[in-house]
Amino acid sequence: LTRVQVMRLESTPLRNNVNHHTSDVTVKELLVRRGQPFTLNLELSKPFTPDRHPLTISGLTGSNPSKDLGTSFVLRIPPNQSLLSKVMWKVKLKKKSSSAKGDLRLKITPPANAPIGEYILTVSHRGEETLLAMPVVLFNPWCPDDTVFLPDEEKRQEYVMNEQGIIYKGSGNYITPMDWNFGQFEPDMVKICMKILDMNNNHGEDPAKDVSSRCDPIYVGRVVSAMINSEDDHGVLMGRWGGSYAGGFRPSHWNGSHAILKSWFNIDCHPVKYGQCWVFAGVMCSVMRLLGIPCRVVTNFNSAHDTNKNLVIDMYHADYGVAPKDSRDSVWNFHVWVEGWMKRPDLAEDGKYDGWQVLDPTPQEMSDGLYCCGPAPVKAILMGDVDLEYDVPFVFAEVNADCIDWLVTDGTKMKIYSDTERVGQNISTKSVGSNKRRNITDCYKHREGGKSTEPRRLSIVVSAQVMNYNGSSAVNIMMEEKEETVPVGKGYHSSPWGVGRGTLFVATLYLKHLLLFVCAPAPPPPPIDLSLPILIPFSTYHKYMMDGDNIKISAVVTDMENPVNIYLAEDNVVLQEPPLAIVAVTPCHCLCVKTTRSSPSCYRGVQ
Repeated sequence: LTRVQVMRLESTPLRNNVNHHTSDVTVKELLVRRGQPFTLNLELSKPFTPDRHPLTISGLTGSNPSKDLGTSFVLRIPPNQSLLSKVMWKVKLKKKSSSAKGDLRLKITPPANAPIGEYILTVSHRGEETLLAMPVVLFNPWCPDDTVFLPDEEKRQEYVMNEQGIIYKGSGNYITPMDWNFGQFEPDMVKICMKILDMNNNHGEDPAKDVSSRCDPIYVGRVVSAMINSEDDHGVLMGRWGGSYAGGFRPSHWNGSHAILKSWFNIDCHPVKYGQCWVFAGVMCSVMRLLGIPCRVVTNFNSAHDTNKNLVIDMYHADYGVAPKDSRDSVWNFHVWVEGWMKRPDLAEDGKYDGWQVLDPTPQEMSDGLYCCGPAPVKAILMGDVDLEYDVPFVFAEVNADCIDWLVTDGTKMKIYSDTERVGQNISTKSVGSNKRRNITDCYKHREGGKSTEPRRLSIVVSAQVMNYNGSSAVNIMMEEKEETVPVGKGYHSSPWGVGRGTLFVATLYLKHLLLFVCAPAPPPPPIDLSLPILIPFSTYHKYMMDGDNIKISAVVTDMENPVNIYLAEDNVVLQEPPLAIVAVTPCHCLCVKTTRSSPSCYRGVQ
């Protein structure tokens, strides 16, 4: 008998990838989404007679494939019910097939709950087995049966397909946009993201279970959250919030994800140096979008870090205006995380907690023994359902914690103020289809009312500090916030404070520099704002501003008629970026760019 040979195989990656919205990634390799069919062409040397000689297709993913775990499967033409497995792939012959000629057009559909990852498909016919294809399967936000299904096409284009984005920084009243190149479709991103999944700790402990669990975006989100930081695994980024950045780059150096991910991949999965919250979030968003999970970057201004899980931030202040470092609780001037879109059937069958989920790759607190956070349903945070997985109490505190301020004098502490409104302001993300900022605070918390105090006779102690870290435990908080901008290179003169209005200075735990200390009595003022002029020369603060753009002015205000009445006041100064005038000249096919700036001194290396 003449052996029937497979004469030709064709996976048509271009056509398949276009249909699966992956052609921006590659047109050379088969990259498909679960729950959606793809086509393979198979040409046999003899006619195909399925009743006598069925065609068998086998598939597997991971190093220890198993039908029970859903990481291997067997298909047959004609079908055979005895080959059922946990996740049911499907195969059909398309109408254009010609069995008489042995020309088969196979329509193969991964189930909507298939584990994502790299697969090997083989075909067997009359005892001969041949490699059929090596597709990579991703999540599918276009598929209604997928748990990451996003019903709006404009949102899919924004949260899955858009390679360019904006990350918001600065302070609650002076928000600055930063362009970020997510680059999820750059070369080698598929290999890099698959490597990230394979390097997580769970994979090392139980590879079969880990690969099987990749059917669940909840699990994958937690894995990616842990792997973006390098605290307890072979993660992508090492964090640093001050001191020397030797051996790496300052966090402000980065403006995109691909260079970071490519560097990590090329140096044998050693961490890239260095990142802070917006860098961690930008990189995670890139990985999530490549894997097919809709994702967006979110900034929370005045973000609490509640270490003891009591939903209260205790802030301690010395009587000379500078916060002592004896509290692990803190409020950050801003903090950046991501949201991933997915269903949460583990929490409610009615879809109550489906939708956006907070995932935070910045290493803050451990969750199940790893530095990761989420997914925490945004709806649960809004409703105060803090008993749910994962890490809902921690994220709830970031946007809702109450702040209690204590004044420490001679070893004793006095409660100054309790504030339920300070934390969680102007929570922001990029709008769909435009570069406008969208305020999504109402998705996280309900609005609260205001407070007031009365003016009294005062004495004032003033200090000025650099807020070096834009996204860790440096803060930018006040009851009555007086946000100002000063051009870089200009000396700063203080602006008015509200007399007796109890605005607030909060501790900076990471690299804080005292620039100026002034202690002066103030005469009894009329019931209006009191202005105290202070000059902080540019030469004093410029060296600390390489990674920051905020200077904080803090005041301790004492009622001289009744010394037990002590208030804190604060003014936050946001330094403007230097204006640049660019003149382009193109002689002899060369492009020369000359930059000039209005400010007399160099800022962030610009000359």
